[in-house]
Amino acid sequence: MQRLKQKKIVLTLGLLTPLVLTASKVNAGSFGAEIFCTMRDGGNDHESSWDAAYTYIKKQKGGFFKVSPKQAAAQITESVIRDRETFSYCVEYLDNLHPNRKLIRDLKKEEERKEKEAQEKEKKRRKLEKELEEANEDFSEESIDRYSY
Repeated sequence: MQRLKQKKIVLTLGLLTPLVLTASKVNAGSFGAEIFCTMRDGGNDHESSWDAAYTYIKKQKGGFFKVSPKQAAAQITESVIRDRETFSYCVEYLDNLHPNRKLIRDLKKEEERKEKEAQEKEKKRRKLEKELEEANEDFSEESIDRYSY
């Protein structure tokens, strides 16, 4: 009987703990989005709005692991998209939460372009080597000896 009670308690805690932790994370992200969007709509700049929202999300998350700026930005974006009717005025500010995405895309395109150029150079080099080998085969030893002094 005692063991059955212990198993029920452990099972109940095991089921409720993730729900409690997830709910606080969702609420923190949602209210963080509200802070960010309200401040931006009120005329505040991106930095001050972001700092206020990020500070709130970090404080609410608590725990052993720290919320990264990338995670907080994702939570705010998710909350705004999920509740579009409430945050319809805020969609235009979301691109500021991920400022380096364009830079990352541009760097990736530049890297791909350089790689493609390197491949084309390699193809040209191989083609020239092949043509040179074919041209060298056309010359016989006699023709080389005939012109040597």
